[in-house]
Amino acid sequence: MKNIKKLPLTMAVIAALCPISVLAQEFTQEQIDAIVAKAVDKALADRQAKMDAAVAKKVDVVTEPQSAAQSPDMAIPFGIKFTGYARYGAHFQAADQKYVAVDGSYNGASAIGRLGNEGNGGEFQLSKAFKGENGAIWDINVMIDHWGDEVNLKKAYAGVTNIMASNPNAYFWAGRDFHQRPQQGINDYFWMNHDGQGAGVKNFDIGGVQFDVATVAAVESCSPEVMEDEANPSRITCTGGSGTGDKGNYAATSKIHGMKLGPIDLELYANYGFDSKAVESDKRLNAWQGGVVLSHTNDSGVNKVIARYSDNSDNSVFNKTEDLTTVYASFEGLHKFTPQTQVEYILAFHDYDNSRDKSDNRKNYNAIIRPMHWWNDVHSTWLEAGWQHVDYDNGGDNKGWKLTLSQNMSIAMGPEFRPMLRFYVTGGKVDNEHTARVNGTDDTTLDDFNVGAMWEAWF
Repeated sequence: MKNIKKLPLTMAVIAALCPISVLAQEFTQEQIDAIVAKAVDKALADRQAKMDAAVAKKVDVVTEPQSAAQSPDMAIPFGIKFTGYARYGAHFQAADQKYVAVDGSYNGASAIGRLGNEGNGGEFQLSKAFKGENGAIWDINVMIDHWGDEVNLKKAYAGVTNIMASNPNAYFWAGRDFHQRPQQGINDYFWMNHDGQGAGVKNFDIGGVQFDVATVAAVESCSPEVMEDEANPSRITCTGGSGTGDKGNYAATSKIHGMKLGPIDLELYANYGFDSKAVESDKRLNAWQGGVVLSHTNDSGVNKVIARYSDNSDNSVFNKTEDLTTVYASFEGLHKFTPQTQVEYILAFHDYDNSRDKSDNRKNYNAIIRPMHWWNDVHSTWLEAGWQHVDYDNGGDNKGWKLTLSQNMSIAMGPEFRPMLRFYVTGGKVDNEHTARVNGTDDTTLDDFNVGAMWEAWF
């Protein structure tokens, strides 16, 4: 009796399955594979969409935490973040100078142009971000650099933001850091530089204007010397580079930014240098400097004017010289003719005037232009021309020119994109008339011809 009652149910199941089995027999194997592939593609697309949505919610606060907009619901990256800047390669010297340089230059490491004219080295940083239960964003950063024989600790600091409800973007920090070092890229010049260890706050908002204020100390360093005591196996006083303590030279730094004058962006700098009793009393000295930056950005590029005045110092109030005054002024920019054709340029002037000792007084003039063309999103050709004149008050002057042709491969189209592989040839000529007169030599002219290959990256 039970089997008879189950019969209608069994027949119903068979009736439902039969059409499906018959229908399945009507599909070819290719059609079945297409259906499966479509289902897999849809699943992968849904998964990628979810990943993209998750990434979009994250804000990277590790590299530049003080520049990110902070909020209590900010996502924090997992693990340790590795960032830095580096360039390494081979540079073959075929003439008088390995790198084209005019004696007495004060306008940067490559005042005559840095393309195909700079050495090797790098800066490598590890960072870790944390988020407190109160919503505060913390970060710890450590960096080493390699620009010479020694590897140095350049950064070791901690900072916090989103800690004040009234000023969530204010970033408080303490430790050793790159500090107030605005840089011009095309001539590699830090027209201010106060790297050191101390404490301060950045992006403190008052009525829509941002303030940066800090007090920092120059880091002590040592020069290796051989000791007479042979009981010490190494017989070396130190390994060189930076130490752990303060040198005794201090700077109170400030910057006001986020201001607008119509279409012009305005930044103001004011710094004061002083010494502690770690410096001998007869060598203690005060210094100050002020600077202004005016910049204008549009769809075609950017133009910027920089002016700086320093009393008893040059680009850093850490390093002081009595009765020295310096003036630096420059005009630089980038213009895009098309997305594939652009040009960078700079005109700069630097006046070094010591009223106590006039033997070294001089004025620097330099100009650099770098047209660039991208053949596609990988390959580009750059041409850089540079000129410099160092005009001494006494004893003649020095001058020179440089020309570099570089063929590049980069990760994307544009001068800001790295990594990049660079293959270049550099030529130039320098006439150091002042140097020859001072040293009593006849060899005033130096010819330059160098060939090289280099990779460069910031990440």
